Amino acid sequence: MRFSKRIKTALLAVCIALLTGCGSAQNTTAQTTLPQEAPLYTVPPFLDSEFHADQAQKNGDVQIDVSAVSQGYIAVSAESEKRLKVQVLCGEQKYNYDLHNDGTPEVFPLQCEDGMYTVRVMENMQGNQYAEKASVKQQVTLQDEFQPFLRPNQYVNYRENSDCVQKVRELAGECHTDTDLVRAVYGYLCDTVKYDHDKAENVEKGYLPAPDETLHTGKGICFDYAALSAAMLRSMGVPTKLVTGYVGDLYHAWNIIYLKEHGWITMEIKASAEQWQRIDVTFAASGTDAAFLTDDGNYIVRYIY
Repeated sequence: MRFSKRIKTALLAVCIALLTGCGSAQNTTAQTTLPQEAPLYTVPPFLDSEFHADQAQKNGDVQIDVSAVSQGYIAVSAESEKRLKVQVLCGEQKYNYDLHNDGTPEVFPLQCEDGMYTVRVMENMQGNQYAEKASVKQQVTLQDEFQPFLRPNQYVNYRENSDCVQKVRELAGECHTDTDLVRAVYGYLCDTVKYDHDKAENVEKGYLPAPDETLHTGKGICFDYAALSAAMLRSMGVPTKLVTGYVGDLYHAWNIIYLKEHGWITMEIKASAEQWQRIDVTFAASGTDAAFLTDDGNYIVRYIY
């Protein structure tokens, strides 16, 4: 994925001021009884996505597992001496993914809501030409609209024992609501992850982010910011989309979250009740003007993962 050099200009400003703390109670005086503190944020059961070989539909060296479509994902395993891709089609939407050719299973989201999906495994013939190696059609009815955005997949790759999951559980220790949690994650990433200009100039086509690597190195491109944010929030039960598209002529990645409660996420961005809200950690960490971040007209969505 190639990113415009214009991001350098957007990333020269100083990091924005963030709300401090996470849901701590204020001291009171001249009171005999302190107000009861709200309960801490409840960490939900971890929602995973797995390849079920015993339930997969097999066609030669290809296995397509559609046993968990109600949970918002499919998993594929295939072997070949040639390059492989997975193509997921639903209505007018078409998503193309690279696939390991050594039999390593990978998970892909069903992000187009309910409907008929076609999953195709494509094998490279020559150049950019691919031929279908196997395919499955599957009617999908999700348990709820959030399922694809609460679990790991190829683009948001984490596990229950991932370091980024352990870190967000630490951050949740002083939070009371999902809004508190988002504020804590948002602030932490703005403070600790820096934009990697060299990587942006040299990133190769087909690059996939590694959330734990971004956490450890403390640097990354917008794709890395968005994947790490999504991994941390999803693992804590906050539905989070990883979105790629355009901001002007810049190809960019950002997040959209869903909150049950309303409240301020940062000083500049307000989260309304019961609505998807865009969160752009890359630009926020660089101090981009808040009015720009909150203007939907500046963002053109192309793909959602």
